[in-house]
Amino acid sequence: MNLSYWEIKCWLSNVDYTIIGSGIVGLNCALYLKNRFPKAKILILEKGTLPQGASTKNAGFACFGSLSEIIEDLQHHSKKEVLELVNKRINGLQLLRENLGDKTINYQNLGGYELFVDLDTELYESCLGKQEEVNKLLQPIFNKDVFSFVENKFSFNSIKPKYSLNQFEGEIDTGKMMEALLLKVQSLGIKILNNTAVESLSEISNTVKIKTNQFEFSSHKLLIATNGFAKQLNISGVKPARAQVLITKPIDGLHIKGTFHLDRGYYYFRNIDNRILLGGGRNLDFITEETSDFGETEIIQNKLEELLKTTILPNTDFEIDHRWSGIMGVGKQKKAIVKQLSNNVFCGVRLGGMGVAIGSLVGKELADLL
Repeated sequence: MNLSYWEIKCWLSNVDYTIIGSGIVGLNCALYLKNRFPKAKILILEKGTLPQGASTKNAGFACFGSLSEIIEDLQHHSKKEVLELVNKRINGLQLLRENLGDKTINYQNLGGYELFVDLDTELYESCLGKQEEVNKLLQPIFNKDVFSFVENKFSFNSIKPKYSLNQFEGEIDTGKMMEALLLKVQSLGIKILNNTAVESLSEISNTVKIKTNQFEFSSHKLLIATNGFAKQLNISGVKPARAQVLITKPIDGLHIKGTFHLDRGYYYFRNIDNRILLGGGRNLDFITEETSDFGETEIIQNKLEELLKTTILPNTDFEIDHRWSGIMGVGKQKKAIVKQLSNNVFCGVRLGGMGVAIGSLVGKELADLL
């Protein structure tokens, strides 16, 4: 790219902090850096036309874990660790709401439900039996019982007659959230360069030399907030996980309200603008879905449509309007990786599918590393 003197002078000279990734983490990191260092020159590099990964592609669940997920976490983590995970998600959601406002992101607390398929009696019985134990564990955070079992009031088919209700779960409008974050960041004079992919990094003395697909420049500090694409920048402990999604055309009289989890959270759906948004299914083919390539596969899309027909909308005609996918960052541990990688390079990645819940907090923690 043949840059002019003006472009080099205004955008790429004397850069204090460069952030890779303009998703939830990257934008929040920029906000907190600007708050701490108001005179600093901050530049965000984004390889997509819009934020890539999952920040503009998620389902908009303001959640912190279904009953079965927390029970499973207790099998692999201590009670203290599980409490810390839940607490971080709650604090992250609160931070998101305080930063942007409930009205701006269309936050609604309509409850979250976990459905259990008819054939999975073992999981159903486990959740029934351990509900009291989990409620007792979470009591110090919420001061109330979080989970209860309620009747199938939305007329879903082929599931157990009762499902688990999380009374504290909410939902947001993902597009409005990201639009507001971008506007807030840009209003502070923080620059975002889209369609700019980082190809290599090198440290020289107290600077980081950054080579992109468009140009090369130097920055005093570099902060990596690419989550699902972290592996491409040689960050260990995190791998990509693709999530496929579809949405129906508007459905008259759609009475379903709230957020819904099914089959240990591998499927999730909600009503947005009188449409059903349904995603998940990577458990059908983990190996294929461990990719940073966007796209859809027949096996998963067919399963999503089958769930709509047989379980979610068994007596309702619908049409599919749109399909897409997002890339998450996952790993063996559920705790996000927020650490210093070298003298001048830092990262905040591996959000484990909880970007809406913890993205704001991880962005703050990343900025606080400096």
